Amino acid sequence: MRQMRLLAESKFSGGARNMAVDCAIAEAVGSAEQLPTLRLYGWQPFCLSLGYGQRLADVDVEALGARGWDLVRRPSGGKAILHGDELTYSLCLPLEHALARGDVIESYRRISAGLLAALQVLGGPAQAEAMAADATNAPAGPVCFVLPSHYEIAVGGRKLIGSAQLRRGGTLLQHGTVPLRGDIGRICDALVFDSGCARERERLLVRQRATTLADSLGRQVAWDEAAQALKEGFAAAFDLTMTESVLSAAERERAATLQTERFEKPEYTAKR
Repeated sequence: MRQMRLLAESKFSGGARNMAVDCAIAEAVGSAEQLPTLRLYGWQPFCLSLGYGQRLADVDVEALGARGWDLVRRPSGGKAILHGDELTYSLCLPLEHALARGDVIESYRRISAGLLAALQVLGGPAQAEAMAADATNAPAGPVCFVLPSHYEIAVGGRKLIGSAQLRRGGTLLQHGTVPLRGDIGRICDALVFDSGCARERERLLVRQRATTLADSLGRQVAWDEAAQALKEGFAAAFDLTMTESVLSAAERERAATLQTERFEKPEYTAKR
């Protein structure tokens, strides 16, 4: 049986800490100080995260502040995501791990099996497929959940779980979000559009192309229930022994440094 460390953080954190912790774990796993790690967490307050290369100009900073929403830049790529009523996962693996072998698309395919197994635990039908060749020509708007991606998890043709991956320092870091409930289109309230009509068109598009777990299952799913499903799904799909744990002292120290010296710095958030 293969070992994997599980960090289930039911006490939610702000955006800067969440990204700092993911990076600290990735460094520890890459240096073989820690086992491959699945982290499950949430966000408090709501937070808009930008992909690493996304322009800050996409953000309506005044609207964001008026709603009390946070802002952070992710270490991975992609477009904007509004984190709130959701479960977020991060998976850190050494690049020689069986799940990380091959290129990004190949590893997406493997890892998607764990996500699909988790949804089966919850009783929901879902699928993960390779992205169609013509999907790369889709308009590149500011919202991540509108854009197609390889082996995304979809229900009824609508994206449910969006994921992004970063490979650095001998480590694979993949994180993704499972919207539990709420209006999937409210992210548009915090982004810049040419007009109010353009904002409403994008909001409609988000609602058409993405969904939440509550809408998919026809019932509300608490964070704890979703976290348990992820744990069981990954264990079953990959024949893993999941060992529940907490951050080490070294990881906590490194995360605190990354939080203050990188993710909380306005110049880092505004670097694009």
